[in-house]
Amino acid sequence: MHSSLDDARLFGDEVIATPYGSLTLEHGYLTDESSQVVFDAMDFQRACQAYVWSTPLVSYATWQAEEDAAFGVGEFGTFAILRSMREKRGIVTGNLTTPYIFQFTDLEASPLMLEYPAGPTAGAFIDAWQRSTSDLGLTGPDEGKSGTYIVVGPHDDPADYESQADFVFRSATVSVGIGIRLLSSDPEFAKAFLGSICMARVGQPLEPCRFVQDVDQEWSATAYRGLDYWRALHRMIDQEPVREQDKVWMAMLEPLGIKKGEPFNPDTRQTRILLEGAALGELMARNLQVDPRFAEPYWPDTSWYKSFDFSMAQSNDYKVELDERTTWFYEAVSATKGMISPSVGKGQVYMTTKRDADRNLLRADRTYRLSIPSDVPVAQFWSLTLYSENTRRPYENGGETIEAVNLDSRMDQLVRNDDGSIDLFIGREAPAGMEPNFMATVGEDGWFVYFRLYAPTEPFFDKSFSLPDFEIID
Repeated sequence: MHSSLDDARLFGDEVIATPYGSLTLEHGYLTDESSQVVFDAMDFQRACQAYVWSTPLVSYATWQAEEDAAFGVGEFGTFAILRSMREKRGIVTGNLTTPYIFQFTDLEASPLMLEYPAGPTAGAFIDAWQRSTSDLGLTGPDEGKSGTYIVVGPHDDPADYESQADFVFRSATVSVGIGIRLLSSDPEFAKAFLGSICMARVGQPLEPCRFVQDVDQEWSATAYRGLDYWRALHRMIDQEPVREQDKVWMAMLEPLGIKKGEPFNPDTRQTRILLEGAALGELMARNLQVDPRFAEPYWPDTSWYKSFDFSMAQSNDYKVELDERTTWFYEAVSATKGMISPSVGKGQVYMTTKRDADRNLLRADRTYRLSIPSDVPVAQFWSLTLYSENTRRPYENGGETIEAVNLDSRMDQLVRNDDGSIDLFIGREAPAGMEPNFMATVGEDGWFVYFRLYAPTEPFFDKSFSLPDFEIID
């Protein structure tokens, strides 16, 4: 008897057509050949979904390893300062308007203490799932007024350290990253800030932090592909505590050769399934990133989405926000209070689009115009940054300056309309006279943008302000 899955009897002798081929039952049992087909299908499905689940963790692992390799900042208390185009181009959807200061450290041996200076900064401690353990600076508990922080590991009790610092937090993971952005362009402020920030293991005297800067080399924090993706996941599973919510994933990964405390050495079958699962899993993540079916455009009748549609905890009272966090962490890194929950005059808003005014996907072989109104509701400034869909890093169009892939409201060279509005152009060729307002695309490298609002004001939140969609002009 021949059946399809929707009318299969699952009894006696039967041949069942499935998306994975025909399965044969004899007296109700799968034949040995069909049994292997089902196991392969089961493990392939698990590999695809494990990619989606692990996206923030492997992205973090890639970022840490590649930044340490490029800048030599693996030592405790040593930060990388990223200023140049080459340095910033390594960061997944990096912000190109302000310097980045990064460091990753390990809390296994001891908690860390940070003496954080006052001033206009935005930063955070983030755990390996890229959740903010605590913001720093204007959106942190120090509110830009300075303070001392202690961060303890997942096995330590914060109460044991409360008398030793102004603010004490526990990281859910052994690995913790420290990311800082200076929001003032004053070089004297940068000098004073960098000269004042100190760090130490708890119980040791605070020492000035060290900085690696002006390296000006290319690197990439785009999450690994192929077996390197699974190697990074195995390393993080070995290193970090397994959360209750993740135990089911540990069970699903075991048949794929990924098990805590055991070496990763997949056989030929597992390798094939892992490679295929990583490829389709990434396409699943990309599909969510382009068409986030759990959300609606922020402004009606447009294709602009607010990038954050999940909570800091990445879960709520009834579910893990799986698709929501995958959408963000496939195309970006880190999540802070100031990014997820901006308030009037504080934090940053990230708006993104992948479609034009006709709802067609953006292409590298066309030219588009974005008309930005004169009244963008920001207390600081706005910026438009161009990214590659392939790498999700700043677009590589041959330009070697920030202006090649980032335009913002502080740039005097931008051509402005009489009413104060600004037309920006992205595509294969700049309209005559609009070269200062243009960012180039090349070949088949699809693109998207972030429109960032720094310190958004009320018209953004009440939606009395909106951006139009991109319009094709060529």
